[in-house]
Amino acid sequence: MNEKSTVRTPTAINLHSKSRLLVIEFSDGAKFQLPCEYLRVFAKAKEVRTLDKPVTGKESVNITEIEPQGQYGLRLSFDDGHDTSIYSWDTLYDLGINQEQNWQAYQNRLQEMGYETGDSKAGDTPRRIKLLYFTYLVKQLQKESETVDIPATVIDVNSLIEWLRRRNRDQAHLFLEESFQVTVNKQFSEPFTRIDDGDEIALIPTSPNAPVKK
Repeated sequence: MNEKSTVRTPTAINLHSKSRLLVIEFSDGAKFQLPCEYLRVFAKAKEVRTLDKPVTGKESVNITEIEPQGQYGLRLSFDDGHDTSIYSWDTLYDLGINQEQNWQAYQNRLQEMGYETGDSKAGDTPRRIKLLYFTYLVKQLQKESETVDIPATVIDVNSLIEWLRRRNRDQAHLFLEESFQVTVNKQFSEPFTRIDDGDEIALIPTSPNAPVKK
């Protein structure tokens, strides 16, 4: 019964499939970006809660369906077949508020088990993306596009832009925040949009004039 009692209610729920993130905003102004893996390993279903060991191997799991449960929560279906967990609004809020400490505790348990995550195993695998440039970027960079190998630290649009700034300090002013829009595979992105091997990223300036180097 307690699972159905709620204090806070969501005002927006958005699934970003490419980034494997459920973004949820609540009536008190709180906003959380909850990875699908996080939601899956902290599922509330009995068969998950009663396991002797934490759920593993879900680094690439994604949500395939979101089904409202009355006025109190959601049932999430995952692409690994798990579809029996219901998340009340309070549960989702608590998962958001305690995300950092929950995730660290989970990682500690995996380390104690000697489990190596899929992301760790793939950490040394080169990832190559294509960058497309427009308007003043073409003139300033003297190229319309380039194919680059990105380091393991580049995991999303935000870290990609940071890497582009560091790659050439003399051109860092060209990649100022809010001076351009970014698309990933022809879809407008968010700062948290995931970057994967083979992606095509376009940088589209919002002004015809290049930022001035200071």
